[in-house]
Amino acid sequence: MESLQLEALLAHVPDIVVSVPYLGSLDVTRALLALGIFIVLNVAFWALRAIVLSRLVALSKKTSIDIDDVFISAVSGVRSWVYTIISVYIALQVFTLPALLSTMLLGGFLFSVVWQLIEVATCFVDYAAQRMLHKDEDGDGVVDPNAATATHMVTLLARIILWGFGGIFLLSNLGVEVTSLIAGLGIGGIAVAFALQGILSDLFSSFSLYFDKPFRVGDYIVIGEHSGTVERIGIKTTRIRTLQGEELVVSNAELTATRVQNFKRMQERRIVFSFGVTYETAYEKLEQVNAMVEKAVGQAEGLRFDRSHFTSFGDSALLFEVVYFIDSSDYTAYLNAQQQINFSLMQQFAEAGIEFAYPTQTIYHRAIS
Repeated sequence: MESLQLEALLAHVPDIVVSVPYLGSLDVTRALLALGIFIVLNVAFWALRAIVLSRLVALSKKTSIDIDDVFISAVSGVRSWVYTIISVYIALQVFTLPALLSTMLLGGFLFSVVWQLIEVATCFVDYAAQRMLHKDEDGDGVVDPNAATATHMVTLLARIILWGFGGIFLLSNLGVEVTSLIAGLGIGGIAVAFALQGILSDLFSSFSLYFDKPFRVGDYIVIGEHSGTVERIGIKTTRIRTLQGEELVVSNAELTATRVQNFKRMQERRIVFSFGVTYETAYEKLEQVNAMVEKAVGQAEGLRFDRSHFTSFGDSALLFEVVYFIDSSDYTAYLNAQQQINFSLMQQFAEAGIEFAYPTQTIYHRAIS
């Protein structure tokens, strides 16, 4: 069909013959036609690119969404050598080329088109990955530092998959039988999956951590008997810095299969503590203890008093239970607040003549005559 159209086009083009010394008369009609097609196509491609870019830039100024920026990046990212290869391929169709050269030319043309389409598709995949992963999950105005790594991983996997389909498309159009190749790749993929099932389990677990985001870099988490601050979420493992200072390396598969406590997501911390006073404390002073506790909690900044009760008679003390809330997930902030409360209670009890209880045992004895 293409050859018939070219022959019809050549029929409307007058023959151009030039005389060349030592070579005689040469028909350059096809050569000039190919050169004209090459020049026209290149000019048309660049003009179309400029028009589309100008329209997209004008449209992006009127909208508040950022998807138009992706289109601008995709169009502006088309390489000049792609235009050149496409123009050369179409222009050379006016000649009858040898089979090998024609196949090589077709391969170069298809490769350039597939490569550019994959680059354009990657721009949109990268945009979608950023929209899904670059989020402020806990509202503190900070995006997860590991989101960039996750985005690169998603984009890389998408590029590998696209190149897999692109390679099959190239081979198919070049006359290669791809059915057996696909079957072989499928069997080989199953064998590789069985051999690397542990690594693949951690890999898919890392994707689960990236998308579900049970924690992020900088969060303080507790896993069973271990706790610490997350430093890095990798493809296979997650690195946690414990309070003792050592680095704890945990596989991602283990993290997705166990219960994780994330203290960074805690909006406020509920604190419960108890203390006891001696049984020798007078009833009038005992009634003042709850008010003293409420005063001590109220003096500390960032605390909300909940309750204080005389709960039970212990073996060697009258026991009180106190509950308050602190509007911070920082463990150090909690310790500072508790320390201030303890100092305040000691001062108030000393002034009121109330003694803290400690384990004691009183032995009563009498003489038996």
